[in-house]
Amino acid sequence: MDILVILFLVFLGIVLLLIEFAILPGVTVAGIGGLLMLGAAVYLAFKSYGTVAGIIALLFVLIVSPILVYRMFKTRMGKKMMLDSKITGTSSEIKAETVRIGDEGITVSRLAPIGKVRVGGEIVEAKSTGNFIDQHTKVKIIGILRTQIIVEPIN
Repeated sequence: MDILVILFLVFLGIVLLLIEFAILPGVTVAGIGGLLMLGAAVYLAFKSYGTVAGIIALLFVLIVSPILVYRMFKTRMGKKMMLDSKITGTSSEIKAETVRIGDEGITVSRLAPIGKVRVGGEIVEAKSTGNFIDQHTKVKIIGILRTQIIVEPIN
């Protein structure tokens, strides 16, 4: 009877760890519960069947369980659960000849604190000095970074 309990605890521990990795990422009840189930299985193996069985259970939990979890994510079903998209977007650098400190522009979107500004016919990403700036507000460039400009509203 004890061997069935041990096997059930190992199985349940692996299932809870799979739930932790695939459905509820982070440190949740499923992950902690899975580790506790695996630990309880090893403890029961030591207590009920002695040192040799306990070491076998411990090695199974430490070696075979991670391999099973890894192999599960390599299957077709496991790959469907994992995010497999690539971000290919880039940000273009601001050209110094088109935008200069002191130039004036108008906000295309609300800067909260980052948004878009039209300066000299070109739309660039801008960052306010900390305050929100509404759409269609005149702004002045007070700084230029590689991919965005820093602006403040003109009163």
